[in-house]
Amino acid sequence: MTMDTPATGNTRVSKASQGNLIASAGRPDDFELTEEERFEIEHEMGHYENPRAASIGALKTVQKRRGWVSDGAIIAISDVLGIPSSDVEGVATFYSLIFRQPVGRHVILICDSSSCFLTGYDELRDALSDELGIGLGQTTGDDRFTLLPVCCLGACDRAPALMINEDLHGPLEPGEVSALLERYT
Repeated sequence: MTMDTPATGNTRVSKASQGNLIASAGRPDDFELTEEERFEIEHEMGHYENPRAASIGALKTVQKRRGWVSDGAIIAISDVLGIPSSDVEGVATFYSLIFRQPVGRHVILICDSSSCFLTGYDELRDALSDELGIGLGQTTGDDRFTLLPVCCLGACDRAPALMINEDLHGPLEPGEVSALLERYT
C-alpha cells in the first residue's frame, strides 16, 4: 500500500504500520528478516495471548544476530507481530540494552550504581576511557569496543564491576583494565 505524506512524498507503509509513520520515511526499505529470525519471532509469539508481549524477545532475536536493531528491523518486527511499529519502537527505546545504533564487537557495560560509584567507578571509567581512547557512549575506531554506562549490574558484592558482552568482571582496579581488554579480540 502506498500513502502520500507531505514530508516524504510516496512512502511504502505496511498495513500494520499505517498511522504511525516511523515506517520507511528516510529509512532503508530493503531490510528483511532471515528465515531463522522470523521463525524465532513467531515462536516467541506463541507464548503470549497478545503479540505485543513478544516485542522484547523479537528485538533480542534481531540484535543477537545483527548486533543492533535498525529502523528497518523495527518495521519488519512490527509486520510479523501485527502491531504498529511505534509500539515496537517504544519498547526498543525504553530498554537500554536494545541497541538502536551500531555498536562494537564487544560491548562494555560499566556499572555506575551507588555501590560501584563508592568503590571506584570514576577511576575505573577513566582507565577504560584512557585505554580505549573513547568516552561513555562511544565506539572505538576499529569497532572493537563500545563503552556504555549501566545503572546496575546486580553485582554490588563485586563492585566496581563491569560486563563485557555476557562476562561479569569485578571487583576491578584501574591497573587491571589493559590486561582485561586484551582478552577480547
